[in-house]
Amino acid sequence: MAAALESWNAELGKIPTAEIRDRVNTALGSSEHWVLIGGPPCQAFSLVGRSRNKGIYGYKLENDPKAHLYLEYLQLIADFWPAVFIMENVRGLLSARLEGELVFNQICADLVDPSTALKKSGRTRRTARPHFYTLNSLNCSGLFEGPDDFLVRCESYGIPQSRHRVIVVGIRDDINAANLPSLERATAPTVEQMIADLPAVRSGLSGEPDCAAEWVNVVLSACRPKTLNRARGIDPEVRRYLAEMRTKSSHMSSLTRGAEFVPHRACIQHERAWFVDDNLGGICNHSTRAHIEGDLHRYLFAAAYAEVYQRSPELKDFPPHLLPDHANVPLALKGANFADRFRVQHRHRYSTTVTSHISKDGHYYIHYKPEQCRSLTVREAARLQTFPDNYCFVGPRTAQYAQVGNAVPPLLAKQIAACVAKVLS
Repeated sequence: MAAALESWNAELGKIPTAEIRDRVNTALGSSEHWVLIGGPPCQAFSLVGRSRNKGIYGYKLENDPKAHLYLEYLQLIADFWPAVFIMENVRGLLSARLEGELVFNQICADLVDPSTALKKSGRTRRTARPHFYTLNSLNCSGLFEGPDDFLVRCESYGIPQSRHRVIVVGIRDDINAANLPSLERATAPTVEQMIADLPAVRSGLSGEPDCAAEWVNVVLSACRPKTLNRARGIDPEVRRYLAEMRTKSSHMSSLTRGAEFVPHRACIQHERAWFVDDNLGGICNHSTRAHIEGDLHRYLFAAAYAEVYQRSPELKDFPPHLLPDHANVPLALKGANFADRFRVQHRHRYSTTVTSHISKDGHYYIHYKPEQCRSLTVREAARLQTFPDNYCFVGPRTAQYAQVGNAVPPLLAKQIAACVAKVLS
C-alpha cells in the first residue's frame, strides 16, 4: 500500500486532470514549501530524435503530441504553486523550433507566468491567486545572459561523464531567489577511478556454446600470427599489441561472466561514502552480455587501439575486415554520423554520455581492458551515472540498462538539492 502511494504509473495528458489533482493533494497534505521536480518528455526535442523524425514523411514538430506535453507540467505548477520547481530536459531543447520560433524561449515565458500560458491554451487552473516565477541558472548566481546558461555540463561538477542537460530552477515570487547558490565546480574523475575496483569479468559468446575456454579461443583467434599477417590495414603498433595478447590467455581463462550479485569488497576511492555500503558484502547487477564473434573482434581491436593511442578509434581507423556490414558505413568513413560506432570508454578520461541506447547494444560502451573484451555491465554504467552501489536495479537486464541511461546522475541531483535547500531555509 505504501509503495502504491509513493509511486504512480500514470501518463500525463491521458489521466483526467481531476484525478491528478486529488493524487497531488493527498501527497502534499498541508505542505506549503515543497519542490516540483521533473522534465517533460524530451524525445521530440533531442538531437537524435529530431534527426530520426526528419526522415519520416510529413513529420512536423508542431504536430508531435510529445512537443506539447510541457503544458501538463505547467498545469501542475498553476494548480499547486510549488515554492520551487526544477525542470530538466535535453540539450536539443535549446535549438528546437516550432513554427520558426525557438521552443525554449516560449517555454521560459510560460514558466514565468504559468496562469497566462494556460489561459492561452484554453485550460483552467485550480486556485484563484496566480503566482509568477523567476527562472534561475545553476551555473551562475544572479543575472544570466541567455539560454545557454541553463545548460549544465555534468563533468564540470565532479560527475564522471560528459552529460549536458538543460536544468531550469523556478522560484516563486514570494521567495527570495537571491538565496539560490550556483553549483560548485569540481574535477570529474576518470572511468578507471570509477570502475577499476569492480571484479574483472569476461563477455559471453552469442549464438554458440559459451565457456571460458571457447571464449578465449574465439577472442584470441583475431591475434594469431596467420590472422594478423593476412589482415590488411591494421596499424603496426596495434598489430604488435594484439600479438602480445596471446600471452594473457591463462588470465583470460580465469574470468567469469559475473552475476546479479557478486561477493566483493568495493574499494572505490572517489566519494567512497556515497558509493560504498560496507554492509552489502558484494556488487549487484554485474553480469555481462554475450556478443557475436565479429563484434568481439571489433571490441578487442577498439580497446587495443585505445590503449595504444589514448583515444577511441573511429571507423576509418578499423581494418577493412572489421568494418560492420551497415549501409551507412561508407558515409561514416568520410566523417559523417556514427564515425565512432564502436566507442571505448577510455580509462584516463570521464565517460561519454550514458544514454538509454545502452540497452540496445554495447557498441558505444566498450570496456577499456582488451582482455575482458566486452561492453560495460549495468553496475559499471550505474557507477558512471553515480548511483550508489546499494541501489539495485531489477527486471530484465535490458530494462536495467534503460533505467540507468534515463536517469539524472544522483550525485548531481544531491548537489542541486543542496542548492535548493538553501532557498527554502
